[in-house]
Amino acid sequence: MNIVNIISRRLGLSEKQVQAVVGLLSEGATIPFIARYRKERTGSLDEVQIAAIQSENSKLEELEARKQTVLSTIEEQGQLTDELRARIEACEDGVELEDIYLPYKPHRKTRADKAREAGLQPLADVLLRQDPHTDCRREAQKYGKTDEALQGARDILAEQISMDEHSRNAVRREFSYTAMIRTKEVKQLTEQRAQEALNYREYMHVDEPLRRISSHRLLAIRRAESEGFLRADISCDQEKALDKLARLWLKNNSAAAYEVEQAMEDSYKRLLKPAIETEFAATAKERADKEAIRVFATNLRQLLLESPLGQKRVLALDPGFRTGCKLVCLSAQGDLLYHTAIFPHPPVNKRAEAETVLRKAIEEYKIEAIAIGNGTASRETEAFVRSAASSQIAVFVVSENGASVYSASKIAREEFPDEDVTVRGAVSIGRRLMDPLAELVKIDPKSIGVGQYQHDVDQTELKKSLDQTVESVVNYVGVDVNTASKHLLTYISGVGQVLAQNIVNYRAEHGAFADRKSLMQVPKMGAKTFEQCAGFLRIAGGSTPLDNTAVHPESYAVAAVLQQAKAAGGEVRLEDYVTDKVGLPTLQDIWRELEKPSRDPREQLEEFRFSDEVHTIDDLKEGMLLPGIVTNISNFGAFVDLGIHKDGLIHVSQLRGGVQLHQHVTVEVLSIDRERKRISLRLHA
Repeated sequence: MNIVNIISRRLGLSEKQVQAVVGLLSEGATIPFIARYRKERTGSLDEVQIAAIQSENSKLEELEARKQTVLSTIEEQGQLTDELRARIEACEDGVELEDIYLPYKPHRKTRADKAREAGLQPLADVLLRQDPHTDCRREAQKYGKTDEALQGARDILAEQISMDEHSRNAVRREFSYTAMIRTKEVKQLTEQRAQEALNYREYMHVDEPLRRISSHRLLAIRRAESEGFLRADISCDQEKALDKLARLWLKNNSAAAYEVEQAMEDSYKRLLKPAIETEFAATAKERADKEAIRVFATNLRQLLLESPLGQKRVLALDPGFRTGCKLVCLSAQGDLLYHTAIFPHPPVNKRAEAETVLRKAIEEYKIEAIAIGNGTASRETEAFVRSAASSQIAVFVVSENGASVYSASKIAREEFPDEDVTVRGAVSIGRRLMDPLAELVKIDPKSIGVGQYQHDVDQTELKKSLDQTVESVVNYVGVDVNTASKHLLTYISGVGQVLAQNIVNYRAEHGAFADRKSLMQVPKMGAKTFEQCAGFLRIAGGSTPLDNTAVHPESYAVAAVLQQAKAAGGEVRLEDYVTDKVGLPTLQDIWRELEKPSRDPREQLEEFRFSDEVHTIDDLKEGMLLPGIVTNISNFGAFVDLGIHKDGLIHVSQLRGGVQLHQHVTVEVLSIDRERKRISLRLHA
């Protein structure tokens, strides 16, 4: 099996590109490094294409390993012919391989096995020949009781039909054309369970083609089924499936053919249909998982690329009513300088005292911006801050998603061993304003709350995709090696946890890195690892200006030549600088960096305010135009925070184009279901 050729055909890429990527991956290169710094070798493939090659390569390697297991098992049985070996070795598809293996696969004793042990295989062979002159009952009498013998022979034939590749493919084809998913609600639930089942009422009587059902609906059905609220069934057109099988197995209208037909129908209902249903259910689930994971990864990428405030002195508030608002002051580097609690809201109502504490903290710590968590009492706290603080200080409402997870985590305990979870949570809110990426990498992506049905999808695939997304974003943005946390450094190409800790330790002992070359002094930083990570690590204000760009050290010489040409003025033709080692894609990347050195690729942060007219769902009226923030995006629409602790939904039909996570939007209120607390919105032009 030529793996490179197969991947090339499946992905529509040249064999040269695939071979280059497979080779680089085998050498230990990471996806971000290959995409950024090996464009000449790959033909400028992007991270998505490189990841697809990596995924296909892994699947084919697993298939190759499975083939070896299949070959050795059949060989041990003494049934491995040259023809069978050739078929197995040439197989490119896992389903086809399992079909070939099925007749030889060890299994528990079946009805057919018992019939063979009773010596009924010859009778089954006679029936299968379907000779019009065969007297089936007379033949069966030779093997004991007539009816029992015929039943045993039919059991053998049923299993034979079910294990035949052509039979399985015929039923698969019918499933692919006509498979329907149908659901039925479970009756006789307790009163409490019946109430819980209302959450799934739109999925209780589904009857639609399996190939058309959306990923979120399928995952919802599966969750409802696993929780015992409904039963789901996947079936194709049985009459058409049996007709396809009849063309394969029935030869005439003889008595023997009638026995084969009975075996065929039994085979379909008892063996084939359940097996292919399971197969299609798994495939549909895999497809739904893939789509849900894609949506989650897209949302996560947008969230991680959220605009940073930058290195400013920040006062952060984790709002609350009864327990008060936890207040922290942070340095421009995110260090905790001060913390306390204030109680401006009921039931304590110490507003004047809270104003005094707030103003004093702003003045003493020279605060430049204020971050307020978007949880309970957020709107009230924002109103309090805007009335108490100077209008010169920008106020931002910050998403708290995942902050509580961080505050109770091992990472938070390591950072603030002497502080409680409320202080850690407030610090996380403030730091998230300063640099969302640097703070969010400390939290398990699943806990950030920007996906759909993330607990229902394949957890291994979800983790792989989300980790890959975080790695991609961190390397796209780049990090300052002299200020980055261990957790942020972990995601840099080639670094990992041990080396990240070594970098932090070396920095603490020897001071800031003066240039990228000095990274080679860090324990376990070999030449290969340096090659992988150097271009993504920035050194601001160091001895080499290029160290604060995405230009890789291996290209500093050509970058210097381009700098001289740029300084001389006149038109610079990059084509004139192409060599056998440096191609046009790399030259274009270097030129972009020279044009805008040290540029953060993330957008500029903008201040935002919710409507002062709306504080609860009862304040909403149909036709209102309101400012909002997109909090989550799914296949069926976008959720928008209106500042009332209950997100509204813009159905996909009302989106009028795409939106991005945390985008500031204006929406029109279409309808309000106050009983179910559902708000329907339209994106306003």
